[in-house]
Amino acid sequence: MDIRAIDPRDTTWEQDHARYRVYFWDLTAVTAHEYEIVDDVDIDDVLPWASAHAAEHGWAYTVYVSTHDGESPGLIRLAGVQGDPFADV
Repeated sequence: MDIRAIDPRDTTWEQDHARYRVYFWDLTAVTAHEYEIVDDVDIDDVLPWASAHAAEHGWAYTVYVSTHDGESPGLIRLAGVQGDPFADV
């Protein structure tokens, strides 16, 4: 982990509300279940829900924040499985 001090003036905008995507990976059935969370919630609310829901079903999960780069929508991984869990299935 690389930790360094930064100048907070290096960004030009910030947003208080995020849109999250949660992908649940059912490796047994080789399928995914995707959800979008658009309420005014924080990641501290999303992570426990995702973890509990995944544990209840025996699934893995990935939590993303949904963003837009000006040209197209995209996802930034915040927690959980990295990469495509079906790549080797």
